[in-house]
Amino acid sequence: MAESKLSLIPLGGLGEIGKNMMAVRYNKEIIVIDAGLMFPEDELLGIDIVIPDFSYLVENKEMIKGIVLTHGHEDHIGALAYVLKEINVPVYGTKLTLGLVQEKLNERRITNSKLITVRPKNKIKLGRHFQVEFFKVSHSIPDVVGLAIHTPVGIILHTADFKFDQTPVDGEVTDFATIAEYGKKGVLVLLSDSTNVERLGYTPSERAVGETFDEIFRNASGRIIIATFASNIHRIQQVIDVAYKYKRKVAIVGRSMVNVATIAQETGYLTIPKNTLISIEEISSYPSEQVTILTTGSQGEPMSALTRMAMSDHRKVKIVPGDVVVISANPIPGNEKLVGRTINQLFYLGAEVIDESVSGIHVSGHASQEDLKLMLNLVRPKFFVPVHGEYRHLVKHANLAMQMGIPRENIFVAENGQVLEFTRRKGNIGGRVTSGRVLVDGLGVGDVGNIVLRDRKQLSQDGIFIVVVTIDKEADLVVAGPDIVSRGFVYVRESEELMEEARERVKVVLDNCFQKRITDWSSIKAQVKDALGKYLYDKTRRRPMIMPIIMEV
Repeated sequence: MAESKLSLIPLGGLGEIGKNMMAVRYNKEIIVIDAGLMFPEDELLGIDIVIPDFSYLVENKEMIKGIVLTHGHEDHIGALAYVLKEINVPVYGTKLTLGLVQEKLNERRITNSKLITVRPKNKIKLGRHFQVEFFKVSHSIPDVVGLAIHTPVGIILHTADFKFDQTPVDGEVTDFATIAEYGKKGVLVLLSDSTNVERLGYTPSERAVGETFDEIFRNASGRIIIATFASNIHRIQQVIDVAYKYKRKVAIVGRSMVNVATIAQETGYLTIPKNTLISIEEISSYPSEQVTILTTGSQGEPMSALTRMAMSDHRKVKIVPGDVVVISANPIPGNEKLVGRTINQLFYLGAEVIDESVSGIHVSGHASQEDLKLMLNLVRPKFFVPVHGEYRHLVKHANLAMQMGIPRENIFVAENGQVLEFTRRKGNIGGRVTSGRVLVDGLGVGDVGNIVLRDRKQLSQDGIFIVVVTIDKEADLVVAGPDIVSRGFVYVRESEELMEEARERVKVVLDNCFQKRITDWSSIKAQVKDALGKYLYDKTRRRPMIMPIIMEV
């Protein structure tokens, strides 16, 4: 009898940073690891978020025994509400992670979900074939857990997003002993975070940032405004601690940061000394040297609190000379221009800006090369699958694993949708399932496709040209028009000659159609579009979207 195979099916998170989702299948049972989102790239005009195509899970929902979450970052939990609308299964996560999840479910009015809190060292049974043990790892958000998934074929070890922080802010060190113990028992497959594989050395401790903050607070004589990621609760805690030390009040600005700080306080992961926190309305009641503002906007996001302050568009906070603005984050690739624009504007308003060019103002939450080597040495897996990274990160992590002695044939640089099949002795790529991206725009999920995006791109580049004409079909006469409305193409008053000629071209096309007895609206519209498109391109070298509107009387 053939041995049953264990399948790993990445539905997101490979070849990209974001929308992490992995299905683990044995026979007719599936467990799912994480359900994350990704923020849109520049070409996805108007799109709010991108989530994985999880149609494979919907098709096999009766097999799913549960969803297991590693931590509360958006790229790991942001798609969960969309999944739970289609698949009602238990969700397992740590206290803070589920606190953040509950907020998202409340926003989308999902009330029937079964959220089950777990802690490091807990073991849970999922179906007949899976047992999951959770173990503590360090990252840039508290309450992160790696997963040891026991299956009939062997143990899968999932590192989650991790770094080896020997002096974490909360004192909760990565559980080296458990990881090493699994290495001794024998791990079939290691799934390991690849984000920082290009960085040499070790990732510094989060405490290094606290020391830099202390120096900034000691020397600052005005207000201090600190922008960081809303989810970096350890960073927020260090700001609050150093503000308290220097007798400053702290105001938190930005919806996401207020939400996360509130949940972190309620779940016990953020401690704020009494009388330290003030509302943003109260900052004017204190001298500037007693005020610290914690804000969103470290990535220069156009609608974030820091960007609005920089543009003098924030209702409660005006940047004034003497303010010290600390941007405690590295720009995510692609955001450099936005961050640079914000910094320039802050300088223009007279602020002193301290950003990532100052050593110690930000440290990553992901493992660098030496940390990744240590993880590989502790676990010593039979098979290795690099995850959580763009394609080059996965390849470089695979090369690192080969240097550590893992045979090339036992390393799988996979793509989303590929099915990785393992027995106790062999591993191979065994086919594909449906995968990809689903675009979320407002309340629409998946209703924006390539054609809509193409139209949006054309509108953004060359505008729209609308021709309105009313026809008496029986008499073959133009009763009214053609009238032309132009938006984002040319200013009508300054281009009257162009518009008049465009009208004449439309009239000629309509006359030809009447003479040839062409009465089909779509044919008439196509001829109008062709004639106008050629004329406008010849005159302007632009291709606006042309929209003929024909009304009949």
